[in-house]
Amino acid sequence: MSVEGASADVPLVRHAAPPAPRREVIPPHPQHAIRALTHDFPSEICGWGAHPEYEIHLITKTHGSFIVGDHVGTFSPGQVSIMGPNLPHDWVSDLPEGQVAVDRDAVVQFTDEWIRQCMALIPELEELDTVLQASSRGLVFSGATAWRAAEVILEVTRTRGAEQMAAFFRLLGILARSPAEEHEVVAGEWLGRPTDANSLNAVEAGLSYIFENLTGDIRLSTAAHLAYMSEPTFSKYFKSATGMTFSNMVKKLRIAHARRLLDTTEHAIAQVAALSGYHNMANFNRQFLAEVGITPTAYRRLESSQKPPPEVFSLGLRAPVEP
Repeated sequence: MSVEGASADVPLVRHAAPPAPRREVIPPHPQHAIRALTHDFPSEICGWGAHPEYEIHLITKTHGSFIVGDHVGTFSPGQVSIMGPNLPHDWVSDLPEGQVAVDRDAVVQFTDEWIRQCMALIPELEELDTVLQASSRGLVFSGATAWRAAEVILEVTRTRGAEQMAAFFRLLGILARSPAEEHEVVAGEWLGRPTDANSLNAVEAGLSYIFENLTGDIRLSTAAHLAYMSEPTFSKYFKSATGMTFSNMVKKLRIAHARRLLDTTEHAIAQVAALSGYHNMANFNRQFLAEVGITPTAYRRLESSQKPPPEVFSLGLRAPVEP
């Protein structure tokens, strides 16, 4: 099986997740209730993975694609999100080969058991329950909520002790009180999360291969070979772990990249198509229309405020969370 692609004069170089299957293990610290840090991209802790802790995440620099459960979208500096326990996720930046984005991410992680104990002791924290429940499908924030939360996330990573905990609970309060129009649930109600080594291996190998060859020819047979699996076995595990077929993942990531090129460059539509892995303009227009709802030409003519939001890339149903 071949997924349509094209070689381009200027190849897109993508940093991808490490090839080994990964379930991130976050060791508890006896003197810290939460974990707060910044990290670079690429780094050894980046990649498709899941962990039992909640994760509040801030992108401080670069643009790229993110994958949460069965959702594929785009990100830019200032994106704020919260991922619930065991929800697989990954953020991949568009960077020239060899370049490192220092402190690309600011991350705050905490366990469900600990936050529930806090809520049991402090009744005022019950307002957090709705946002914690909704985070099981991933929440991405926008508007005033996002920029207010971004400032406090950085404060949490830079402080310690009582000052840090005060900032942490202020952050949760900002997220919990977010207006309905300033947050979106992104992933579908999908239970196929990668909990076994075969699923993780299929996704790691498949995503790495897609990101490294986004502008070229992509074949299911090659992805399966890289995962040391037969094509039917690879397809089964990839879909069970991501909620979509391998070819759908390729299409969504290519259209996400095309959309960024239309937003950030003056390239002709034909060049955008080629740089996104399409050598057939009719097919590119058809796929873009199916994903975004309008043609590439019509999309470029729109003002930023008129353009369809990134959530159009989600396969799953989305429902706003009532504050």
